[in-house]
Amino acid sequence: QVQLVESGGGLVQPGDSLRLSCAASVRTFSTYAMGWFRQAPGKEREFVGGISRIGGGAYYAASVKGRFTISGDNAQNTLYLQMNSLKPEDTAVYYCAARGRSSIGTIHVTVNDYDYWGQGTQVTVSS
Repeated sequence: QVQLVESGGGLVQPGDSLRLSCAASVRTFSTYAMGWFRQAPGKEREFVGGISRIGGGAYYAASVKGRFTISGDNAQNTLYLQMNSLKPEDTAVYYCAARGRSSIGTIHVTVNDYDYWGQGTQVTVSS
């Protein structure tokens, strides 16, 4: 069982940056593929970005590529989502997720691929 706790959300202006954190209860990066998703009001949860097990690479949704970066701190069991050049359309609740039973190098992009979810953190981008 993996527990995930997101933090770092808030209210920012367009063009600002924000870094989200996802603290895991167990050592995750060698065992689990990790992902970030978001859900805006009235919309389905959508993939933002993900990394494969053992940090084999990252993949991002087209809407955030070049602006968002995923990184991890193995010692702290923490996953980060650095978000730059934020836009109003980035407003959503952001979730991190973990999946076991993943091959090295595989990045999972759908909600149903993931086994564990955090409670989410709200990001609001508004002037």
